[in-house]
Amino acid sequence: MSESQEPPKPNSEPEPAPESGDARRTVSDPAALKALAHPLRLRILRHLGVHGPATSTTLAAALGENTGTLSYHLRRLEQGGFIEDAPDRPGGRERWWQAVRGLDVRRPAQDEMTDGERAVASTLDRMRMEEDVELARRFMEEQANSKGWMRGSRSLSHLTAEELDAFHDAYLDLLARFAHGPEDASPGARPVHLRWFGLPAD
Repeated sequence: MSESQEPPKPNSEPEPAPESGDARRTVSDPAALKALAHPLRLRILRHLGVHGPATSTTLAAALGENTGTLSYHLRRLEQGGFIEDAPDRPGGRERWWQAVRGLDVRRPAQDEMTDGERAVASTLDRMRMEEDVELARRFMEEQANSKGWMRGSRSLSHLTAEELDAFHDAYLDLLARFAHGPEDASPGARPVHLRWFGLPAD
């Protein structure tokens, strides 16, 4: 799942993900984004992304929560379109959940959101930033001994807003090209956090 902080392009439709059987699906509904603005739901999505399908029972054990709490938050994530039933798991008393593949989460433009929706977006931004700061700290401390598993790049360019949009869309295409979950990862693959952001230097 990739998350963007700009509005979706007018009249744009989800595009096929290159080199992948998944279609890129755009999520931009503020009500759906509200489902993300909770730390436990982010942990659920991270666990499903790293380990693959799980039930509320297995998630509760892995995350140290009770099944009732997990079931509530799983329903909220399902309503937001972020998780779905795992099709290759046998039916039974418990549902198996998996993260929806190929999601492109786009924030509505600031002037299109209500004050309440902007507050939710701000909460989500704060939680995401706390996670990103921790990842940057880990990169600084562990990169030298990572045996090639930690890579990074920094650069400066002079771009128009349109060129920055084009760069961002190319990055999303690159993510889609290399998008693999635990169920279709190549031998020797590990879950890897990927981040990019751009901001004016002047």
